[in-house]
Amino acid sequence: MKLDDSHWSIANRVRPCQPSIMSLLFEEIDYRETPIGPISLRRRRLLSLNIDVFEIILGDEHLMSSLFTASEIVLSKLGLAELSGEKLDVVIGGLGLGYTAAAALEDSRVKSLIIVEMLEAVVDWHAAGYLPLEPPLGDDPRCRIVTDDFFARALSAEGFDPETPERKFDAILIDIDHTPDWLLDARSGSFYSESGLLRLASHLRPGGVMGLWSDATEDEAFTARLNQVFKTARAEPVTFDNPLQNKPFTQTVYLAKKG
Repeated sequence: MKLDDSHWSIANRVRPCQPSIMSLLFEEIDYRETPIGPISLRRRRLLSLNIDVFEIILGDEHLMSSLFTASEIVLSKLGLAELSGEKLDVVIGGLGLGYTAAAALEDSRVKSLIIVEMLEAVVDWHAAGYLPLEPPLGDDPRCRIVTDDFFARALSAEGFDPETPERKFDAILIDIDHTPDWLLDARSGSFYSESGLLRLASHLRPGGVMGLWSDATEDEAFTARLNQVFKTARAEPVTFDNPLQNKPFTQTVYLAKKG
C-alpha cells in the first residue's frame, strides 16, 4: 500500500503547535523509570519542516515519533475495513502516541474501544494532555484505557476487559513490539508462537480480525504461522515517504481473520 492524501484524515485531529520565537528546540517533557527500563517523552522542533515532533524513548531506543504515524493509522483502517458489521467492539494493544486508537474512533461503527497499555507513564501523558491529539482520546465515551500487560491478558482465559471476563471482540489491533522477533521485552516472546496466537484468537468473535504492526518488511515465516491459526492471513506493506532521508520507507501490517 502506497499512501496518499485519502489516508490522512487522522491528521485533522492533531493539535497544531505554535511555539513562540523563544521556544525550545528540544525539551524532555517527562521521564520515568518503568519495569522495562527508563522511558521519556520528548518534543523536538524540526526546523527543516517547521513542525514540532513528539517522541517516546525507551532507554536509548526510539519507540515512536509523531513524524512517522502512517502505518499506525493504517493498522486501524485496514483492520476495521475487514469487518462488515456494525457496533464493533475493538481492543488495541499499546497506547503509544494514540494514532492507532484515534483512527479507530474515526470509524462510526466502533461501539467500544479498550486500549491495553502496560506503562503508567504513557497513560498519564495522555491524561495530562501532553500529546498533540485533538480531541484527546479521553473525550470519547467509547474509549477506555486498561493499565495492564497486553500479552498477559492475551494469554489468559479472562481476556482484555477486567469488568467482563471472557468477553469477545470483533477486532484486536496490536502495536507494541518492533516486529514478531524484535521485542521490547522478553515477556511477549511466547505470544508470537502458534499456541500464543491460538490463545489470542480465542478472544475474537467468529469472523473477527487480528491486526499487527511491524517496523519491517514481511516475515514470511510469521505469515505462515498466522495461516496455521486463522482462516486467512496476509501481510500488507505500507510505504510512505521519509522526509528526513527523502526516500520511501516500508513497514508492514499483518491481518488475520478468524473462521
